[in-house]
Amino acid sequence: MDLTGKLLVAMPGMGDPRFEHAVVAICAHSPEGAMGLIVNKPLPEPDMGDLLEQLGIAMTASDRPGHAPILFGGPVETGRGFVLHSRDWNGQGTAMPVGDALAMTATRDILEDIAAGVGPHRSLLALGYAGWGPGQLEAEILDNGWLIAEPNDEIALSGEYGTKWTRALNSMGIDPRTLSATAGRA
Repeated sequence: MDLTGKLLVAMPGMGDPRFEHAVVAICAHSPEGAMGLIVNKPLPEPDMGDLLEQLGIAMTASDRPGHAPILFGGPVETGRGFVLHSRDWNGQGTAMPVGDALAMTATRDILEDIAAGVGPHRSLLALGYAGWGPGQLEAEILDNGWLIAEPNDEIALSGEYGTKWTRALNSMGIDPRTLSATAGRA
């Protein structure tokens, strides 16, 4: 089972507050483990403009808001930035495909291009990532921790962070009010 490109939707009762109501875009999945970015948890600060200023990158594009939020991508390497974006940008060959519609880049060139208005059409910046060792994610899925939704770049890249969890569930035909925090066993 390869979950690359799919969305993980946290079940109620996840147990880890960092993942409560999380929607995670899985960027890589193999027998060695998995890596993904939480796409619905904006950090209170810094915002994109603050980060670009700290990095010495001038914001010259008038159509890119400098106050775009930065997301909590997950609890691993929280000082490292990752950009999840549309596949219309490949920079210097640094973009890693994530399914058919998305890519991920973790190099400075994408931030420079976003600031200049020549980056990807749609993107989000996350600090940190969610990571799982071999078999760990599969075990969490079997333990009723996650639901798997089909890839959906509209949900992943939209700025409507507060509705992503509900929209991801709705995309699977699930009403969030019908979910239980406890798993049954037959």
